[in-house]
Amino acid sequence: MTFSETTNQSVRQLHKLIDTVDDIIIGKKDVTRLTIVAMLAGGHVLFEDIPGVGKTLLIRTIAKCLEADFARIQFTPDLIPSDIIGFSVPTGEGAVFNFRKGPIFNQLLLADEINRTSPRTQAAMLEAMSEKQVTIDGNTYSLPEPFFVLATQNPIEYEGTYPLPEAQLDRFLFQLSLGYPDNDQEVLMLASPDQLKSVDKLDPVMSLDDFLSLKDEVEKVHVEERLLHYIVSLASLTRNHPSVRLGISPRGNQYCLSAAKAHALIDGRDYVTPTDILTVLKPVYRHRLLFENTLTKDEVDTFIDDLTKDLIVPTVRGKRRWD
Repeated sequence: MTFSETTNQSVRQLHKLIDTVDDIIIGKKDVTRLTIVAMLAGGHVLFEDIPGVGKTLLIRTIAKCLEADFARIQFTPDLIPSDIIGFSVPTGEGAVFNFRKGPIFNQLLLADEINRTSPRTQAAMLEAMSEKQVTIDGNTYSLPEPFFVLATQNPIEYEGTYPLPEAQLDRFLFQLSLGYPDNDQEVLMLASPDQLKSVDKLDPVMSLDDFLSLKDEVEKVHVEERLLHYIVSLASLTRNHPSVRLGISPRGNQYCLSAAKAHALIDGRDYVTPTDILTVLKPVYRHRLLFENTLTKDEVDTFIDDLTKDLIVPTVRGKRRWD
């Protein structure tokens, strides 16, 4: 299978989109790329980050490049579910009610500081993220397509936070972090014109229709059976490791596969390689693994690196040429 010229053109537009975002969010191209991978795979992203590193700017820039609807919800302790999904109001005509949509009815949604609100309000996001719909007063409403949540959470040691339950964490395809820029990157940021004004002046880079077409192409990317066994074997190591209390779920494996396919497509390939899997492994695994003892992010990443050393990476066979 090879991509059509239309698909190849859309992939080139996608690279232009990533470059455009990198002009605004300086020095974080790898994070932008993985965010786009998640969107192509139909997943959501959780950022555990300090304030002020550009998360809002990142998703605003992506939304502008795709000419997509964008909304931001600031999660606070007094936020209630209806503030997110909406509510029914009486029309004055007997028992007839109208539904007023909440900000969740946008294509790109920034859920800022999601762990500052109560578990009850956090749970309001669960159905939306997993089924792309919300239910209120017995009625179900579909969310727009695409529907992508980029949520941020404060480090768990911050006061006034409510840890996200495992079921909610599992709905995020990736956990990423922008982190501080290095000194040279920060100098460039200071020397740049106002970034918000730069975003407002951006022209769309590709249409939503083209982006949705690429999402369809992700499903067609070929994966050899040996690589499916490789994904399952890596997850199995986490489930049987003495230091791990909760290993990678079957949903985690599905997300790993979808992300690897999307990564291959962005690289212009119609087949997955071990490199695709290894590239997406850490952001897929980080927030899903629960350990007997508390580990730092760097320690979790080291643990994942060690897992990959315990398995032989599948080698080239037949007509496929792997990187």
